[in-house]
Formats: sequence, structure tokens, C-alpha cells
Amino acid sequence: MTMKPRLLIISQHFPPDRSGNASRIYDLSRNLVKLGSDVTVLSPFPSFPHGSYRQVWRLSRSHMVEGIHQRQLFSWQACAKDPSFFSRMGYYLLFPLHAIIWSLLLRKKYDVIITSVPPIFTGITGLFIKKMTGKKWFFDVRDLWIDASVSLGFIKKDSLFMRLSKHYEKLCYALSDGITVTTEEVKKSILKENTISPDKIFIIPNGVDTDVFKPSDTKHNRIIYTGNIGHAQDLSTVILAIKKINEHMPLEFYLIGDGDIKQDLEKLVKQEHLGDTVIFTGILKRERIPQLISESMIGIAPLKKLETLKYAIPTKVYEYMSCGTPFVATGAGEIEHLAKESGGGIIADNSVDSIYHSLLDLLHNTELIEEMKKNGRAYVKKYYDRRKIAEKLLEYIMQ
Repeated sequence: MTMKPRLLIISQHFPPDRSGNASRIYDLSRNLVKLGSDVTVLSPFPSFPHGSYRQVWRLSRSHMVEGIHQRQLFSWQACAKDPSFFSRMGYYLLFPLHAIIWSLLLRKKYDVIITSVPPIFTGITGLFIKKMTGKKWFFDVRDLWIDASVSLGFIKKDSLFMRLSKHYEKLCYALSDGITVTTEEVKKSILKENTISPDKIFIIPNGVDTDVFKPSDTKHNRIIYTGNIGHAQDLSTVILAIKKINEHMPLEFYLIGDGDIKQDLEKLVKQEHLGDTVIFTGILKRERIPQLISESMIGIAPLKKLETLKYAIPTKVYEYMSCGTPFVATGAGEIEHLAKESGGGIIADNSVDSIYHSLLDLLHNTELIEEMKKNGRAYVKKYYDRRKIAEKLLEYIMQ
């Protein structure tokens, strides 16, 4: 394939959805357009975070966004903040089924189809299109969704649903022309459970737009967290650590975003009398996030220390480093490797005392903060700029 391929990207998340994957798919798409590819994105009408949008009763709507052909499709929108199991499954399943129809209607307009996970069911479209048209299909895995859901208690281990989901996942791995993953740990996990060639899996990290997320000379006495306020994050432990820090120095903790455990954290903040310290901003416009990060002293990325989360490097960590904001993280695996290799972050244990000492020691060491600020920014510009990542993906597709 000598000419740039025409790409069809299937993603459950795309702006105005407000999630890490929505912004990643958007940045990836516009950079692919800049590199000369014709890009069409099929996504549902905005649905995430759940409860933020009203149901749209319309078959489809298309428009251009920075050279990207975006077509929004009718799907079930989980309009409650905490949707029921059936509402979530309607959200997960109706979109990829509808996307099959449009992928067939548009089949003369693209050469390659890319389906992005999570949620994992977007691969349904890729399976059908591969079987029915023979188009080249890449399975883009951003998250080990099933394994993480089991470890966090959302899916019962060895249940019928889990077994069916795993069978479907194996089918996607086997029949796709290529698999893109975020980290080496994801690649190892897939190879451990599937008899496929290692050469079939290519690492395409999440990355960051370093032109948008950049340092500021202004710094406030603030620690920041951005993204999903969910079960995989050990945010309650961070809040109790912040309480201890405030016994020595005034400090604000901004939690930017929304999620399943936000109400629980709000109760904890009220119980601990931290209303003036811990600030829940809710979901903000994406354009505001870079400035808030760059003006903060430290970014926090508190992953729970679970075997099934060892693969994870949250997008927020790249954004912190790109803004010249050192990060303190918890968890194991890839996040530990990134902190050590980049010099832009440190790892604490998942305990109040460990997070407390890690934050306090860093806040009192301005020389180390400056060093980590420079290290983190240089590292992401070299390895994780989203334009360079788009170039790598295009090279892989065109092999």
C-alpha cells in the first residue's frame, strides 16, 4: 500500500464525550489527517459521562471536524449517572451493531477499519466487516476491559458473561490483521492467553499533545487529579493524606472529573471537614485542563495495586509531565517503569502515610521539583507526542 490508506475508525468515545479515550481518538484522527490520510470516525451521539446528555432520537448526523469526517450514530444513551446493568449493556451493544450498517454503506470510502477498545464490544463491527468485505482490520486495545472489570467486582469471575466475553475477545485477536496496545504489559497479557504471533501486536501508547499541554511559569499551592473518579483509583487514601499535609501547610486538592465513586468521596470530605481543601470541580471543558495542570505543583495518579492494573498508564500522567508538573502515583507495573525511566514522577505505596510523605517531601524540595519538571517534559516530547504516535501507527498499517 504505497498511498496513504483511507481509514474508518470505530470508537464509542469521541468529543463532545469527555473522556481520556475521546480526546485520544480525536488527537489521533486529526494527526492522521495532517499526515495525508482520509479519516472517517463513527461514534455514538454523546453519552459519556453517563447522565450528562439527553437521549437523541435521530438515526445519524455527520459533519467535519478539523478535516475528520465524523458521523454520529443513534445508540442507547445511558442517561442516569449510575446506569443499571441493562442500560449499560444497551449502551455497549447497540452502537457497534448500528456501526456495522454504516460501515457497509461506506465500504467504498475506506481501505482499513480500526475499532478502539474500551468498551470491548466495538470489535463486533470489525469482526463483521472483516468477514463480509475482507477489509483490513486493526483491533486497537487501550484497556484490558474484561480483566479489570472482574478484579474490580463488576463482572463475576467464571460467570457465563465473562466466559462469553473472553471467547469473543479471543476471536477478535485471532481474526484481526493487527493489534495495537498501549504498553508492553498489555502485549504480554494478550500473548499469555492467546496463541498468536508477537509480531501481530504493535505498541501505540496513549501519549499527549505537547503543543497544547505545556508548562506555565505560574504555580499555585495545589495538587491536581484529572479524569475518571472511579473504582480503579485510590482517591480516598489520597484525600486522607492531603488532610495530614494540611496540618503543616495550606494546600488545595482539585479533583477534576466525575465518576462512580464521586459521591462516596464527597461524603468522606464532609466527614473529615475538608470542604475548603478538597475541591470537586466536576467535568470542565477540555480547553481549561492544560492550564489547571500546568499551574499545579503536583499531579496525582493513584491506581489501586491490582495485578490486573499492572498494564495501566493513565493518560493524565503524560499530560502532567507535558505541563511540567511532577506526578506522584501509586500502583505497580508500567506506571512504576514510567516514573523511573522518565524521571518525571515518583511512586508511593497505597497507604495514607506513604502518599503523605511522598507529597510532603516533594513539596519541600524545590530543586527536585524543577528537575522532575524538565525531565518529564523532555521525555514526553521525545517519546509520547501524539503526532509522532500517529506517524508510528500509519507506518504499521502500511506495512
